[in-house]
Amino acid sequence: MTDTTHSVIDRLGERFCDIDFAAGPLMARDNPADEQICVRVPADQLLDVMQFLRTDEACLFEQLCDLTCVDYLNFPDATDRFAVLYSLLSLTRNDRLWLKCWVNDPDPEVPSIVGIWKGAEWQEREVWDMFGIRFAGHPDLRRILTWEAFKAHPLRKDYPLRGRGEREDYPVITRESA
Repeated sequence: MTDTTHSVIDRLGERFCDIDFAAGPLMARDNPADEQICVRVPADQLLDVMQFLRTDEACLFEQLCDLTCVDYLNFPDATDRFAVLYSLLSLTRNDRLWLKCWVNDPDPEVPSIVGIWKGAEWQEREVWDMFGIRFAGHPDLRRILTWEAFKAHPLRKDYPLRGRGEREDYPVITRESA
């Protein structure tokens, strides 16, 4: 953990003393200085934490690099089903931070961060389409990779390997009917 990241974690703890961020490495590295830090944020406080990380002088995470999801179905010792992951970059402070927001079935939902980072719009749509995570307050939450009538979310681990009849939804076109 770099000194800059350490100061960001300290600032988060000062500002949000009621949250246990459980800061730790995203992935263990041989050199601890190369580790990227991940914090856990409850869904009901996600917007406040994200706004703070964007605007606080000690943080200044100007860029949302990535927004994705992980399905932890049948993962050993997992207590939650989905983790929505946010990768932030501070160009000013040359620092990165990952945030995990845990959600569960039957209606997994987190607040949309489009109002903080406009670039989140398409990334949230992709996570909605592939995993079924709703983003409350999203300006245009509709499918981006499948079609609107599609009922499933293909990157969920309980999605069957052979699909759910997608091929039957298309009309059969023959040479004669074309």
